[in-house]
Amino acid sequence: MEQDDPMLVGRIPEQDRHVRLLLDSGRIEESEAAFDDTIASSPNLVGGEWSRPVVIVHRALLAWRLGRVSLALELAADAWTELDAEWRNDASTAHALSMLGYLLEGHSTPALELLARSVRIAREAGDPETLAHCLLREGTTLVARVLVHDVRSERYLVDGLEKFNEAIELTSYGALRRRAMASSARALVELGSIKAAHERVLEALEDARRTDDLFGEALSYWTLAEVHRRREELEESRTAASRALHGAELSKDTLLITRLSTDLGAICKQLGDHVGEATALRRALRASGSTVSVLREGLAQALEQRRIAVHAQRKANAAEAAALRDPLTGLANRLGLERYGPGLIERSASRGCIPWLLLLDVDWFKDVNDRAGHSMGDTALREVAGLLRSECRGDDLLCRWAGDEFVILLVDSTGDGRNAGPAVAERIRAAVDGHDWSQVLGELERLPTVSIGAAAGPERLEDLFTAADVALYRAKHGGRNRVEVNDSERRAPQTVE
Repeated sequence: MEQDDPMLVGRIPEQDRHVRLLLDSGRIEESEAAFDDTIASSPNLVGGEWSRPVVIVHRALLAWRLGRVSLALELAADAWTELDAEWRNDASTAHALSMLGYLLEGHSTPALELLARSVRIAREAGDPETLAHCLLREGTTLVARVLVHDVRSERYLVDGLEKFNEAIELTSYGALRRRAMASSARALVELGSIKAAHERVLEALEDARRTDDLFGEALSYWTLAEVHRRREELEESRTAASRALHGAELSKDTLLITRLSTDLGAICKQLGDHVGEATALRRALRASGSTVSVLREGLAQALEQRRIAVHAQRKANAAEAAALRDPLTGLANRLGLERYGPGLIERSASRGCIPWLLLLDVDWFKDVNDRAGHSMGDTALREVAGLLRSECRGDDLLCRWAGDEFVILLVDSTGDGRNAGPAVAERIRAAVDGHDWSQVLGELERLPTVSIGAAAGPERLEDLFTAADVALYRAKHGGRNRVEVNDSERRAPQTVE
């Protein structure tokens, strides 16, 4: 199999590319198993070097070709929603839009709109490879309006041919060029340029054979069959159409199977081959062409409805998350603590761990507001929030309770759990005390420190908060910038200077 196809390399992970190459080579059982492994191993991909929408919509196309319509719908909707959420006029966005448009080919208006938009974005992004992708898919959809959906318009053929020719100019080898060559030859046939079409399709066919690209062979043989038919070479036309249909069936392109079966049946009828005609029509029936068209039309409509629903749900989730978060510091707010705190305490206790609650108050905060201004006070609170994040784990719940008070809920304290809370509290105290406040607040007589009360035990959130509040009171009245502990076993108070 071809390994360095520019149509795929760099856009999707190797495992996804491998599935596509298996499918294009007609190795269906292997491609199905590889696809299942890919989905199972990375269901929520993707970050890092790949664009998440590109990978998701590519998987939607694979799922569609494998006959998994529901999964194709789900993946395509997720990709579309991702694009809506973080729109960028870059090559990845163009690539994802192009694949979505190709997936919706049967639903012509939105498909053509997406494809044209993807071409515009690819041009602006200045990425030749992506532009070639987008041009090929737009050209394929334009020509399909004539060949598959029986819309008799020369304009679609001319526009499609222009897209194919530009794509050919932008790439020198690989599946993208082969398919652009074969598809452009098919448009040339419909426009009456039989000789030019024949020369072009033979080049594409030779390259497809050399690289074991069954899908590319099917496209090439389809065009070659029509070339022979226009020249009234019906025997050669039937042979080419049969080979095209065989390749399409192996690579599982249902719409191409339906069209080729119909064409083969018409050629057999001209030859008086009624057995061949009947066989071709049965193959068309098996491909369920009309059902597939309805499914694809329904897919487009359901996809849009699902996209809207998912987008609305994400907005609702975002609004809920915003309601639980303090806008100044980005930490959870009081409502967030009340929402998530009890569950975290229960989870920690159920695992045999000791939950700790730290209640923190910023010392001398009134001086900061009075001497430096409230905007500097807000800056100081954001600095404290940043220090809390750096000293706590990702699973811990950090909350701005009110004003200059913060709450930290430490969960899953394993090992020496009895000392986990005081240890974290002391790290926080030392970090705030040693922070370079002059860079933020300038010269103040009293720079911020923190007093912390800590409480442990499997009690309810309210009980832990009350116990920590008592310890905080001792810390404030014991001279500030200190940690006091009050756990559920009435452990003797300890002071950390």
